[in-house]
This record gives sequence, structure tokens and C-alpha cells, in this order.
Amino acid sequence: MSEKLSFKKPIFVLAPLAGYTDLPFRSVVKKFGADLTVSEMLSSNALVHGSAKTLHMIQKSPNEDPYSVQIAGAEVDVIRGAVEILNEQDGIDIIDLNCGCPVPKVVGHGSGSSLLLNLPLMGDIIKTIKETSNKSLTSVKIRLGFEKKNHIEIAKIVEDSGADFIAVHGRTRAGKFKAAVDYDAIKEIKEAVKIPVIANGDIDSYEKAKWVLEHTGADGVMIGRGAVGAPWIFHQLKSGSEFIDKNIKHDIIMEHFDKMIEFYGSHGVPMFRKHTHTYSKGYRGASALRDSVNRISDVQEYRAVIDDFFSNSEIVC
Repeated sequence: MSEKLSFKKPIFVLAPLAGYTDLPFRSVVKKFGADLTVSEMLSSNALVHGSAKTLHMIQKSPNEDPYSVQIAGAEVDVIRGAVEILNEQDGIDIIDLNCGCPVPKVVGHGSGSSLLLNLPLMGDIIKTIKETSNKSLTSVKIRLGFEKKNHIEIAKIVEDSGADFIAVHGRTRAGKFKAAVDYDAIKEIKEAVKIPVIANGDIDSYEKAKWVLEHTGADGVMIGRGAVGAPWIFHQLKSGSEFIDKNIKHDIIMEHFDKMIEFYGSHGVPMFRKHTHTYSKGYRGASALRDSVNRISDVQEYRAVIDDFFSNSEIVC
């Protein structure tokens, strides 16, 4: 295993989430305790075609070390080309293959969880990444199957194809994000393979993360939607304390806003509205705050309003 990523004790990973886990958000969760951050999912086609937007999404914060870039694709040659482009980028430690995304436009192109329908191709793609990449590690994110579960078979092919570790979302593709997460199946994968296994799916609290680690025996947990609006979950896991001081929350929120402006310029203001909405849940006066920020586009004014709100408003639930 890379000297930058040890599985001697459970690791806490920020899952890639389109539209959320951009550089500003990743830098915040990294500062407050995540062991590993992963880029938003990148199209291997877009990489090969030199998409400026996609190359912008690869950028990382200086504190993201180690750093993983996740790619999606369905053609061996295109994947090889994408990896060759990533080989030229410094600061990437891991290339991760997405074999789990259930979104129709991704599945329709044969990428994401579609690869679970063609395991020989999935294996070939993993081998291609492993052979082509000059990065320390290759990882794969899977679901338990497409329509029905064949998770052991999938996991063994991932292992046999050379992946260094595997992240398992405990639903099938058919289960999207609504079906119950099958933590027993994650445990079965952990018992069936020798490579480290990271558990993913509905881990939305300190208590749940602890339970999942104990129940599955996994080598870490990957948290996605559970970190949106609550990036301090990583601080809780690292400190071993469920309590988070209101001032720490305030610091995290302001740092996140400042990083958004640094990365996106003034466009960071409208982009931060969705974060303001999730951060303010449970605070007195949240609906009035949401209403007011929807009409603010000036950076300094927006910052002053949220700074005042999160300094002075009480948490009521």
C-alpha cells in the first residue's frame, strides 16, 4: 500500500458527489479530518478530448494528500488515453474507476454501474488502468450488482484485475439511492477478498459510521451525502466525539465559503446557496436566511450575512 494511505486503522473517505465534492468542499473536509478525498467523477471521454472544464475539476487543494481522481468510461482505449493524461498531472496518488454510478445518462453510455453487466470488460478496464497508470494506487467503486446481487463475483474480479482496494456501495443499481443498504453484503465482500474494503451507503452520522465499521469489518467508511451540510462528521470520527462545538461549525462554513470564492470567483456566491440551505437546517431563522441569500449576489454582502447568522443564531434541533 502507498506510504500515504495506510489501512492499519479504519480510514475515513469523502465519496465523490457530482456538484458537491469540488475542490473547496474537499479542502474543508480534508482540513477537518478526512483521510482521503476523491474528485468528482470525470468522463474519460472528456479528458481525452481536452475538456477545459474537466481539467479544472482535477485541480486539488494543497492539503489533499493523498488525492484520488475518479474516472468513468466503457472503452479500454479511451480509458488508456485518459490515464495517460492523468499521468502528466502531479499530485494524484490514486486513479479510481467508477463502476457504481446509477444515473441513466452514465449507464446509457455503458459506464458506471453498466460495467457490472459486463464483468470481463470491467476487468479489462481495471487491468488497463493498473498497467498504464504511473500513480501509486488503483481503486474501484462498485455496487452489489445491476438488477440482482452478484457482489462476491464482482469483488473477486476487481481484486484479480489488480485493484489495490475497493469501495462498496451497499445497493444494486436497481436500488438507486432509496433501497435499504445491505451491510451484510459488504461484510461478505470483506470476508471474500484480501484487498482493503471501504463501506459506503447511508453513513450519515458518527454513530452509524462506528456501527458500520464494527458490523462489516471494513477497512474504512466512505461518506458522501452524509457530509453535505455536515462536513464536521469527519472531525467527529477523527476526534471520537459526537459533540461538535457551534464555533467549529461556524469556522467550517466560513472557510467553505471563502474557498468557493477563491476557486470560482463571484460565481461562487450562487453556487454556495445550496450549501447555505443545508448548513442552516436546524438553526432558528433558517427559512428567513435562505430567502434573503437567494437575492444576494455581492460577495462581501453574502459573506457578512452568513457570518452574522452562524455567529448569532441558535441551533434548535
